[in-house]
Amino acid sequence: MAIFSKIGKSADLMFGLTERMDVDLGALAQTNPEQAAQEYRSMVLQCTGCSDPVACAKLQRSNDHLDEAPEYCRNRDALNALRVK
Repeated sequence: MAIFSKIGKSADLMFGLTERMDVDLGALAQTNPEQAAQEYRSMVLQCTGCSDPVACAKLQRSNDHLDEAPEYCRNRDALNALRVK
C-alpha cells in the first residue's frame, strides 16, 4: 500500500475512534493548536503501525460508542486519557 494511502486510512481510523470515544480534539486545539496538531499527527503515524487495522475498522462499523480503545490500539493510552468523561 502506498504510504499516503496508508496514512489516509490511519487518519480515518483515528478520527473514527475519537468520535466513538468522545475524545474532543477541538478543545485541545483551542488551547494549543500547534501542540494538538503535533499530537494528532503522532497518533496517526502510530496508527499506521497497527497490528490489526481490519479489526479496528470492523469494531467501528459495529459500534457507535466505545468506552475505551481496543487492547491492540497503539494509541490506547493517549485516547483513553483524552476521553471526555
